[in-house]
Amino acid sequence: MSENLPKDTQNIDPEDIIVEVQDEGVLEVEIIDEPLEVEVLDEPETDYTALLKQAQDRYQRNLAEFDNFRKRTTKEMAARYEDGIRATAEKLLPIVDNFERALTASENKEDNFYQGIALIARQFENVLSDLGIEPIGDGVGSVFDHNIHHAVAHIEDETQGQNVVTEVLQRGYMHRDKVIRPSMVRVAN
Repeated sequence: MSENLPKDTQNIDPEDIIVEVQDEGVLEVEIIDEPLEVEVLDEPETDYTALLKQAQDRYQRNLAEFDNFRKRTTKEMAARYEDGIRATAEKLLPIVDNFERALTASENKEDNFYQGIALIARQFENVLSDLGIEPIGDGVGSVFDHNIHHAVAHIEDETQGQNVVTEVLQRGYMHRDKVIRPSMVRVAN
């Protein structure tokens, strides 16, 4: 800092400096009998009301942005949870189908083995129901709906109407309003 001062003022003792405030914000600085005038600039008045309004506006915007973030995150987490349930159910449905096939194939309904299989099948259905997964209800005699049915066979039958489901080959399942697996059906006409 002393390099910026003139050579003749570099070795000034701070006690030799006299500072006086004169009228109109002018400082008079004396260094070894050499008067030097320094003008102090007046700071413009700050409008604190405008600054407060800006800060409040920023605060309200940040608060709204955080609230939107919280809502969006909650919605995304719920959607991930629902997708997880559907993915898990999709993996479990073949097991449920195999239990149904085992029950259908059994000839002796009084056998303990049959009773055990029936109990396990009911437990699976109860668990799926608790998770909001229900079998698609439209079965034999209903009109074919491509949103919930998957036609794997077509037969000609004059006793049935057009596009009527004649047989459900594999049950379909829904979770809330989304189809996990459409019902495999045979359709007439």
